[in-house]
Amino acid sequence: MILRNIRLVIVGYFLVLCLTIPVRALGNSDLDNPKIIEAFVDGLVIPLMKNHQSPSGTVSIVKAGKLIFSKGYGFQNIEKNIGVEADKTLFRTGSVSKLLTWVSVMQMVEQGKLDLDGDVNAYLKTFQIKDTFPGQPITMRHIMTHTAGFEDGSVGYLISDDPARIMPLAHSMKRYQPERVNPPGKQAAYSNYGAALAGLIVANLSGVEFADYVQKNILDVLGMESSSFEEPLPRHMSENAAVAYAREGGAYIAKPFEIISNFAPAGALSATSTDMVKFAQAILNGGEYKGARILEAETVKQMLRHNFSQDDRLMGLALGFYEVERNGLRLMGHEGDTHYFHSDLVIDKKNEIALFVSFSAAGGYTVRSSFTGSFYDVFYPVEIEKITAPTDFGDRSGKYAGNYLLWRSSFSKIDKAMGILGGAISVHPTADNTLVVDLWGKASHYVEIDNNLFRKVDGPEKIAFQENDHGEITGFIMDSYPAMSTYKAPFYRASGYQNSLLGLSILVFIGVMLRLAYRWDGFRALSGEEKKAAKASVIAAGVNLAALSLLGVVLVTVGDKMFSEIQVLFKVWLIMPFLVVLAGIYHMYQMVLVWKIGLYNGIWTRIRYSLITFSAMFMAWFYYFWNLLGFHYFS
Repeated sequence: MILRNIRLVIVGYFLVLCLTIPVRALGNSDLDNPKIIEAFVDGLVIPLMKNHQSPSGTVSIVKAGKLIFSKGYGFQNIEKNIGVEADKTLFRTGSVSKLLTWVSVMQMVEQGKLDLDGDVNAYLKTFQIKDTFPGQPITMRHIMTHTAGFEDGSVGYLISDDPARIMPLAHSMKRYQPERVNPPGKQAAYSNYGAALAGLIVANLSGVEFADYVQKNILDVLGMESSSFEEPLPRHMSENAAVAYAREGGAYIAKPFEIISNFAPAGALSATSTDMVKFAQAILNGGEYKGARILEAETVKQMLRHNFSQDDRLMGLALGFYEVERNGLRLMGHEGDTHYFHSDLVIDKKNEIALFVSFSAAGGYTVRSSFTGSFYDVFYPVEIEKITAPTDFGDRSGKYAGNYLLWRSSFSKIDKAMGILGGAISVHPTADNTLVVDLWGKASHYVEIDNNLFRKVDGPEKIAFQENDHGEITGFIMDSYPAMSTYKAPFYRASGYQNSLLGLSILVFIGVMLRLAYRWDGFRALSGEEKKAAKASVIAAGVNLAALSLLGVVLVTVGDKMFSEIQVLFKVWLIMPFLVVLAGIYHMYQMVLVWKIGLYNGIWTRIRYSLITFSAMFMAWFYYFWNLLGFHYFS
């Protein structure tokens, strides 16, 4: 058996390399051979899981109504030495859960209870969506295409590990309602809140709690017996749930079950991979699976029809389903991520194929993201057309240069502060008439193929830039991320610019404290206004260094608990930015006196004092800009 498995892995490696080695192209007939499929999946998944430290995974594939592959990898429970079984082990599906929410919505449409283009406020009982853009209400179609215009957020409330924090869906939707930052229908910005709101509307219209509704009208109908939106899982299911693991200190550390109940329709589903492909087969088959129907065929067609794209030359969004082009094929589906699980459900209507994969731990993201592309590159290979850059592109390349940010961001809450660590997508032209797009640390060259349309030099991926009436580039959309358009950020938003000033300010403050220690006797000898001015510098430097140091201690102490609940320690720290502002204002007042009445000898001394003022006021602005000045979080 061991030798057989080794042979399968070797064959798998061979198959994965089919694109780069001149061998016979594989096709549909090879998908009918279980040994070839297993060799491919083993050869791809096992090394990726090992190299990226993912302890568990599952893969199921159907074709033409037949389950052609299903297998578990790694351990459901490392401590108990329980292996993963595809038809038994439950994985957290994350945002793949939304597909069942969208089906529930369309069931309401079929029953005549919901109008996709009606104001969603008509279906809400205990609160209303803010009328931020008068005369432009949010509709269910906007929600299903992620164009409702909500800002994003998660810190302190999206995922928890405490069952006591579970609240009724209506309560959480009222409590955690985000700001509307764009008119509906204008920009794609992925929204967990929108999906959860859709689930609440289903519950309101059906008169049944959302999890119970999905259980009765989708899971039970399709025979998905090892799937549930219930959190925590019922005992008979929790025993078969894949344990969440994080890699810490060279070992896998078990983590608590992730609870998403307050946003359940957006990502609370736990399921086996075999159950998930039952759902996918129902979509492939026009809403029916083995005689059981969840939607009418015409409704499924409506769901899968192209509904929105920032640029019609790119793939976009159907009603809840992502459109992705892969080797000339239009694939539909959805990816899903929790802190510890990474999943993907793919539906290929043309070839009657559906697949579901899920892998755990941080490295599971890479394994998940590699699977579908590798599958289609091997079994449905295409030759990438070579393209050359227009020789005159340099004449217009400058307008594309800059830093771009996702509209899927927080603008009003402390979540915005995560942008301090980066997140901008940089675009800059090169001497060979291409654009380099640095997408979160991974740079790729793109070539212009049409007006404001670019394709990757060595791949099919495209990006399309948006332009205003003045010919200025305002953002772009990537065909691989159809629900996340970007906007061109102002220069001061770039993390490099701000981090440089932050570093300079810290050095200035350290310099003040070192000078104080070195010239302590001179400081004590000062008197009058000069003494007050010197004290102002010491106060500004001390408060700022203390604020930054304490923030580091707080973040190390609370760790990822911040994503579950705003910790008391952090709430206490939020007093520090107020002290920073007061110290900065006082130093500015003293700077005016320094110049007005000529304190200190020499202009360079006064300039140095002004530099301290600049650093202090920059820090005040820094905390204000990142929503750390005040208590900008959901209580």
